[in-house]
Amino acid sequence: MARRPDLKTGPARLAALIRSSVPPMHPEGLPFVGVSLAVALVGRRNRWLRRAGLTSAAANAAFFRHPPRQPPTRPGLVVAPADGLICVVDEEIPPSELGLAATPLPRISIFLSLLDAHVQRAPIGGEVVTVAHRPGLFVSADLAAASSDNERNSILIRSPGGAEVVAVQIAGLLARRIVCGVKPGDKIAIGDTYGLIRYGSRLDTYLPAGSDILVEVGQRALAGETVLAELP
Repeated sequence: MARRPDLKTGPARLAALIRSSVPPMHPEGLPFVGVSLAVALVGRRNRWLRRAGLTSAAANAAFFRHPPRQPPTRPGLVVAPADGLICVVDEEIPPSELGLAATPLPRISIFLSLLDAHVQRAPIGGEVVTVAHRPGLFVSADLAAASSDNERNSILIRSPGGAEVVAVQIAGLLARRIVCGVKPGDKIAIGDTYGLIRYGSRLDTYLPAGSDILVEVGQRALAGETVLAELP
């Protein structure tokens, strides 16, 4: 079998294989991994502490993984903003703090378990028009009430063609911190990473009326790659 031309032999080839197989980690995970490794170092003479620290470091590195994704290039598509299970496809009024009309819009909800990557990616490319955070509860993110009752952070993105898509980060039972790295006026490309939620959460995507939804409840989604819908 021919050798891959893009990989060198020896240590360089091994390092390239590792990089392609093990996803990088989001910077938000560095303090958690660092503390876990410190516990393992301090307790290196205690087998229980050493194992607990190393196990915690590995678990946090996995949770905060930031796998590379390749978004589609065809115009007019909306991709999943998060990895997880599609749990709701319906119509609902978007978050009131965005100041949009109180008219139901197509909504797709994705539930993220502890095993899913928890970075969020832009569902469309365009300009960030609004970013709005609203405090709330921390009930389980897989409950219907989570969209309306839980703490959340909403962003409204407007495509170059004028279509507006809303992505809502919703905290869950264990999620206590929502990270959003964009602000109004920022330009963002489809599939770009813009945020993260720590430990179990939900992402709601609100689409323009008339969008052609291409997914179903029970389907798994990959952030930045799975096409949720086509804009009208």
